[in-house]
Amino acid sequence: MSAIANARLAWGDDLPDWIAALAEECDRTSQSKAAARLERSPSLVSYVIRNRYPGDMGAVEEIVRGTLMSESIECPVLGSTGKHICRKWRVRSRTFENVNSQYVTMFRACNRCPINQATTDLQETSND
Repeated sequence: MSAIANARLAWGDDLPDWIAALAEECDRTSQSKAAARLERSPSLVSYVIRNRYPGDMGAVEEIVRGTLMSESIECPVLGSTGKHICRKWRVRSRTFENVNSQYVTMFRACNRCPINQATTDLQETSND
């Protein structure tokens, strides 16, 4: 059975556009290649397509939208950048590392960014 058929079976009429894009990428290439492109495991991709992923589905959505759907945001440092790149820097900004000047710049910028603040607020709310 194709990935898009599995997605439609699992998600029904509420199939999100980003799940459809992920499933179509799996059918076009392979589940392993789609996972590698997202920098995630093939099993995560399978769980997401089958609507059985117990983790942060919003995080996966951002990665899919940025990587496969070319959605972008305006970063005060990087300019127009993919949502998946923004997410990587937001995750990295949780701890300070004086690796190079770009890490320091992004640490400061991400910790002041409204997008990061909204994400942090959501995480704190979901942990209650």
